[in-house]
Amino acid sequence: MVSMKPKITWKNMVLPVTGILAFFIYLYLFNVDIPTIIETAQGIDLSIYILSILFVFVETFFYTLSWQSLLNFLSVKLSIVKAYLFVWYGIFMNIIVPAASIGGEVSKLYLVTREQSGTSGKVVAALVTQRLIGMGTIITSLIVGTGIISAERPTSGLPFKLTLFFAIATTLFLILFVLLCFKEAWTLKIIDAVTRFVNYVSGGRWNLTRIKKDAIKAARMFHDSMKEFGRAPKTLFTSTLFVVLSWLSSLSIAYLVLLALNFHVKWGVILVTCSILVVLPARGLPEIAMTTIYTLLGVPPKISATATILTRILTFWLKFFVGFAAQQWLEIKTTTASVNTTRAQGNSSITLTNSTHFCLILDSRLL
Repeated sequence: MVSMKPKITWKNMVLPVTGILAFFIYLYLFNVDIPTIIETAQGIDLSIYILSILFVFVETFFYTLSWQSLLNFLSVKLSIVKAYLFVWYGIFMNIIVPAASIGGEVSKLYLVTREQSGTSGKVVAALVTQRLIGMGTIITSLIVGTGIISAERPTSGLPFKLTLFFAIATTLFLILFVLLCFKEAWTLKIIDAVTRFVNYVSGGRWNLTRIKKDAIKAARMFHDSMKEFGRAPKTLFTSTLFVVLSWLSSLSIAYLVLLALNFHVKWGVILVTCSILVVLPARGLPEIAMTTIYTLLGVPPKISATATILTRILTFWLKFFVGFAAQQWLEIKTTTASVNTTRAQGNSSITLTNSTHFCLILDSRLL
């Protein structure tokens, strides 16, 4: 299997840096200057902000437990420590390859199948099931958050319409996703169509027979695993519980950052803001989106901008460096194990050669 080993290059950092620059331009256009943000940040309660840092690791831990419980049910055994490192590896990949978290899912699939070959269909089933549970959680958060806000103010205006749009769009996508997961014939048709297209583009130069065969085998394993999940409500409940705890931990980060700035905000604002950020299709400008939504929901502009920066330090930069450390550790460990295996095989070969040579000498003397 081809090693991923992602490298940090200027190409990886173009989108995050562009987003930061665009954010500062946005602040300038809306008359929120940097000195005001710095002055607001100086009044932060460090003890509360440090507590929010802890929730970054708690959020990831609960998410790991959710994924591991699904894998264990499908007999893909993974220790909690290794699963935790794999999830951090995936977070790092999501940051440097922003593609609706697909990069992170692919990296986790790669890491598990690198150690346990032939489990790709089961791993994909676990990842997809966790994604479905997460989408359901987000939809619920949008509805609950909108309900809390609507109880205090009229249900009209841009914030309500924006929330309603994302709730409906996410629900429709979830329904389509579920149908695709349980319609094996659709998946096989997609595989056939893709291989036909690639064969047409390549002019028949590429032999995709084996690839298609492996893809069909993995697809059938995936659908069998999804059917197993359908017959295991206890496993789904356990995974859902951990996803909910992970999501609540994520919401707590945003809430505690605002609390550290001595601004008390309703949970409805946190629910709606964080949920929209997750389902927002436009990636690379979350700072602008977060500040705008906060402001639309009644948070003062200078508090919105400062809270956004302090939150992104935790949810982007802290996760970036922790994820990078996990990625480096796993790749170095894998490389070291590979070298040791190669040396052991080499020593065994030398021993076997010497033994064979000794037997030939002994045999010649006996003759």
